[in-house]
Amino acid sequence: MPWQNTGGGGGGGGRGPWGSGPQGPRGPQGPQPNLDELMRKGQDRLKQILPGGAGGKSGIMLLIIGALLLWAASGIYRVNTDEQGVVLRFGKAAEQPTLPGLHWHLPWPIETALTPAVTVVNRVDVGFRQGMTQRGRPANLLNESLMLTGDENIVDVAFTVFWQIKDAKRYLFNIQSPQEDTVKAVAESVMREIVGKTPISRVLTEGRGEIQREVTARLQNALDEYGAGILVREVKLEKVDPPAQVIDAFRDVQAAEADRERFRNEAERYANQIIPEARGKANQLLQEAEAYKEQIIAESQGDAARFMSVYEEYKQARDVTTQRIYLETMETILKDMNKVIMDENAGTGVVPYMALPEIKRKSGTPASGGRP
Repeated sequence: MPWQNTGGGGGGGGRGPWGSGPQGPRGPQGPQPNLDELMRKGQDRLKQILPGGAGGKSGIMLLIIGALLLWAASGIYRVNTDEQGVVLRFGKAAEQPTLPGLHWHLPWPIETALTPAVTVVNRVDVGFRQGMTQRGRPANLLNESLMLTGDENIVDVAFTVFWQIKDAKRYLFNIQSPQEDTVKAVAESVMREIVGKTPISRVLTEGRGEIQREVTARLQNALDEYGAGILVREVKLEKVDPPAQVIDAFRDVQAAEADRERFRNEAERYANQIIPEARGKANQLLQEAEAYKEQIIAESQGDAARFMSVYEEYKQARDVTTQRIYLETMETILKDMNKVIMDENAGTGVVPYMALPEIKRKSGTPASGGRP
């Protein structure tokens, strides 16, 4: 029942329930709202909206039903195409994640829904941060990047891990939040293990690709053992250098090793060129020696056969053969000289002489002497 501003109520003396007396439309302090009138108007409007009046049972039921409908509608949630939905009932996750689309769960405080993005590729930087220069890094980043190699050298390694959520339920409840710190800690541990078994020369040169693949595989195995629900896409080495204090010396060593490899390659190329030539010349000399041997053997066999034939003739006619051999020998020795052949049995007085060289010269035939 609305307050009736009559005397004798409450504080007496015509005072209202808030301790102020009745005043006109303008009091000593200016215009004051009439609260009783406002309350009466509110009750009239409520009666018009709710059939049976605000205090009726049907009106209360409608209010309760409306509140229940609003409470139930608060359980509607949407899972986007790049997300997985996880429904929590009193803080415990449901068995299966929900697929993209519109879904409903029991409203709060019974159930709640989480929708982490599972197709977004996240990145974790170890040993550096994006936009930061390589030199002058903070000490905490150097603590991440400085690692000991297998031959007890220190190397500065900065790398990036690209990963995404594979199982939203495991990702949210099996590893501590923030999950990025867990990925970073495990990746750094695995990288230190791999680098600690590898010589620094291999880490700085041709072994980088193998290190990236091995770290990716071992990091994935470790996260799977933890039940992290994370898929490791790639581990990329951003920078692998000696510490800044000795980087110049290491560069000199690398330059010397490069020169050594260059000289070795040049020597191997020269050897590959010289050895075939030497082998070719050796084969040529062997072939020439074989040919010379066959020639000498054939000539010797021919001389021996000729000597034997001459010897057979000598045994049959020694005088004639001896004289023929003498004349053939002198013809060979004196072949470029004019020769006169005289017969010892021609007698005395007149010397028989036949001018064979002049006759041959006139006829155009070169003279080589004659025989008796």
